[in-house]
Amino acid sequence: MKKSFRLFDFLVILNILFVVLITVIGVVSFRVGHEFTVTNAYGHEVVLFGYGIYAYDSLFKAPILMGSDLAMLGIVVPLLMVGLIQDFKRRTLKTRLFLVALLGVVFYYAASISFGVTYNILVLAYIALFMVSWMAMAIAIRSLDVKKLHESHSWPLPSKGVSWFLIVSGVALGTIWLMDIVPTMLNHTTLPLIEVYTTEITYVLDIGIISPFMFICYFCLKKKDGLGEILLAILLTLCVIIGLMLPIQTIYQGLAGIVVPIPVLIVKVGVFMLLALFAAYFDFQLFKHLSDTEL
Repeated sequence: MKKSFRLFDFLVILNILFVVLITVIGVVSFRVGHEFTVTNAYGHEVVLFGYGIYAYDSLFKAPILMGSDLAMLGIVVPLLMVGLIQDFKRRTLKTRLFLVALLGVVFYYAASISFGVTYNILVLAYIALFMVSWMAMAIAIRSLDVKKLHESHSWPLPSKGVSWFLIVSGVALGTIWLMDIVPTMLNHTTLPLIEVYTTEITYVLDIGIISPFMFICYFCLKKKDGLGEILLAILLTLCVIIGLMLPIQTIYQGLAGIVVPIPVLIVKVGVFMLLALFAAYFDFQLFKHLSDTEL
């Protein structure tokens, strides 16, 4: 196939540039000792970080955001660059699916910061990343022939392991966050860590999108629909990146003086890291058994 620069390549480059811009500014914003206290809409006192791009985010949330930034900069950006180069050299189902999976991670990150971060001067960059990530992912998915993708895959899907992973992960994502939400509804209170925010965007994305997609992916795989492989690649890669991201976020919180209770670490961080280990294995098998068929 003749190598030529296309709109998709340009959009992937824009994704890389915007992620680098946003994450570098986020990473260099870490400096403790500038905290100040405000009263939120519920009458609760909230300690804000007080420095850098996340100055008006809470002392609890800002280190998490910076941990996410570092993970995106150090892990996802290099993978995107490698994926783009490979796809430009030889446009195959494998290289394109790899980019689709990574763009899914970028889209999740873009949605999280666009809707979940306190308004700051990077708002247009957040919106731009949100836009170019879904555009690039849509074009990439459109370029994949789902029938050819399914036929080019030698791994029998869904295997028992993948089936259990999708079902357990789909249930776990909803259950873990519902454990935070339901008590507030029963007690007519707000979330303990609502702080200066109107909602918790992670709940919306995980319960409203990721968890249902786990089950949709499972049924697509059962029906031998190639869309299942596409969703599986995105979901597995997202789980792996989040699993790598969580320890970095926890370290940032520790450096900021935030003490996370051990039970919370076990339930929230531990569960997601365990899922990430299984996801990494299945992700490897998925791409290992996919042939280098040209688009």
